[in-house]
Amino acid sequence: KSKGNAIDAFEMLNKYGSDPVRWYMIENSNPWDNLKFAPKGVEEAQRRFFGTLKNTYAFFALYANLDKYNYSKDTHISIEKCTESDRWIISKLNSLVKICDTAYSDYDATKAARAISSFLMDDVSNWYVRLNRKRFWKDELNENKKAAYQTLYLCLETLSRISSPIAPFYMDFLYRDLHKANKDQVLSVHLSDFPVADETLINTELEARMEMAQRICSLVHSLRKKEQIRVRQPFQKVMIPLLNSAMKKRIEAFKDLIKIELNIKEIEYLDENSDTLVKKIKANFRKLGKQYGKQMKSLSAAIAAMSQKDIKKMEQTGEFAIDLDGQMITLTSEDVEISSQDIEGWLVASENELTVALDITLTQELKEEGIARDLVNRIQNLRKDTGLEVQDKINVLIKKGEAILTSATQNYKNYVCQETQALSLELVDEVADGTTFELEDFEVVLSVKVGQSVNG
Repeated sequence: KSKGNAIDAFEMLNKYGSDPVRWYMIENSNPWDNLKFAPKGVEEAQRRFFGTLKNTYAFFALYANLDKYNYSKDTHISIEKCTESDRWIISKLNSLVKICDTAYSDYDATKAARAISSFLMDDVSNWYVRLNRKRFWKDELNENKKAAYQTLYLCLETLSRISSPIAPFYMDFLYRDLHKANKDQVLSVHLSDFPVADETLINTELEARMEMAQRICSLVHSLRKKEQIRVRQPFQKVMIPLLNSAMKKRIEAFKDLIKIELNIKEIEYLDENSDTLVKKIKANFRKLGKQYGKQMKSLSAAIAAMSQKDIKKMEQTGEFAIDLDGQMITLTSEDVEISSQDIEGWLVASENELTVALDITLTQELKEEGIARDLVNRIQNLRKDTGLEVQDKINVLIKKGEAILTSATQNYKNYVCQETQALSLELVDEVADGTTFELEDFEVVLSVKVGQSVNG
């Protein structure tokens, strides 16, 4: 029931479809547990999971059709020739297959649904596709681009098979559509074999390295969001205190990827003896209060009195022993909250043992690059709004205005043209039928006109 009114099951099925209803119910609780049914939850499952899957497949199909890419006929790219991000997502995919195989065998479809959702939304859509988007844009169908197609195809095809027990209709459509393009004689996903994980393709260290990169990016993005700083504004550097050599090795493995994702120029490491960042620590009252009750006041004071060396030791080992009135208490990272004091000109954030500091000092060059990146975004949106095809070339006119707009346009002209497939970009006194939008604290007027098509 919802708000005292009975829910009509057939109304839900007609409105959202049986797969979203089933996915919502199974992902939220095991079939034998009670579930407080909420229509908004079904709507969210339809939008987040099925919408994300549909958009990811549409992205793949758009460029694969343009390139006439065919998975079954194309030469298979060996894993050794794939990029690190390809190898990472394939490792995660095989790890997911293992999780789902075990979960289904244990009749735990809820665990499988949650693992599949996390993989699709967090790893495939929000990370792999976004970071590798430019590989699909390239004109030449070279080995690097084929590896990207092959990797995304494998993810989608495998997702259709491991998700089919929960969403039989949409996954059958996806599976048959993927194979239809290759002219395979496939009747249904339900007549295919359940995938078997390839243990040789699972690389736990690679997954750990990428997870470190994801956590760093997530923390810095949270700082930007908190201070309402747009992602397209580049900054000079991010500072990261190191707890050990293994941590540096993991970050270094994806250093270039992190810099691109965070839109920064460099990463600076602080060794474990650095006192640049001062840490603060306090007790997690919600967790410790139930256990120590009247001793909490003394325990809280003892935790707050921990030295910088003590805090670093806890971050490195995950625990720390405190003498409380003759009683030795071993604290874990869950028992405390560690944060870093802000530094003038920097934004600082911490999560467990990881701390990042973002340098927010802006030079003229960084401001210009930020404006150029914003121009690319607005031009790309205009391309979509005017219904231009992906392969269409354009000519761009921008009305002269603020001095920094002029310098940014001149200094980053090649970058803007390359990113937007513009044949020309000109600053003019007036723009007829132009589109006006806000940029920083001034207005920009520009127009996008179709140039010469790549097809002639």
